[in-house]
Amino acid sequence: MMNDFVQACIKANEEIYTIMQDGFDASWFEKTEVGAGGDVSSKLDLFAEAIFVKYLGAFGQIESEESGIMGEGEEKIIIDPIDGSSNALSLFPFYGTSVAKVNAEGILDAAVVCNLANGDIFLKSATAKVQQGKLFSDIFHAPHTTENAEIGLFERAYAHPLLVAALDKETLKFRSPGAIALSLAYAHSVNYVLFVGAFRIYDFAAGLALCEGLEVIVEADYVIVSKDKIIVEKIESLIIDMQE
Repeated sequence: MMNDFVQACIKANEEIYTIMQDGFDASWFEKTEVGAGGDVSSKLDLFAEAIFVKYLGAFGQIESEESGIMGEGEEKIIIDPIDGSSNALSLFPFYGTSVAKVNAEGILDAAVVCNLANGDIFLKSATAKVQQGKLFSDIFHAPHTTENAEIGLFERAYAHPLLVAALDKETLKFRSPGAIALSLAYAHSVNYVLFVGAFRIYDFAAGLALCEGLEVIVEADYVIVSKDKIIVEKIESLIIDMQE
């Protein structure tokens, strides 16, 4: 059963999605200044952030990739208002939002990731398993999965050409869509999800929570997720070999 926080997250995403259906406002493409996460924020990021603050501000202190710490409260809400904003601003349909809530004891007890390009939404709460559904629908189910997925998702692949070559040699096909929280949300269906490099809490807090029940390796400079333990171990071995 969805709690008030998850319901508020859904409502925020539905409002953002609805406004986007009328087309991207010309002002959204304007860049502003470097945000708390280290990237330059766009007005699209700030538009989405304002809607999340409206819906979620009553639940606790918000930590956003764009504006940093906002409000107060014992519970912390970690948001990436637009996950894959470069995709969105290029009108490439793989972008969304990421929200995670950490309670007063420091335990992550809710996560919501939404694909604003197609309306897919993924939920996790302390009292319920990971669920997948659509915006504006009351129907939720276990995440879609397939035993014969042909591709993985390798975020930031462009920065690791030697690892790209090694994966190709092992016939571990992949795509690099450019939105890490969304990629992790789809980890139940693809062959694997891989990220190599320094990572930020905004990118991973909600996404990793949605990988419940999968094989997950999280190290200081890489994250690997898959349904298949053998694939996780094979990819980690490739990474370790390159570090030696």
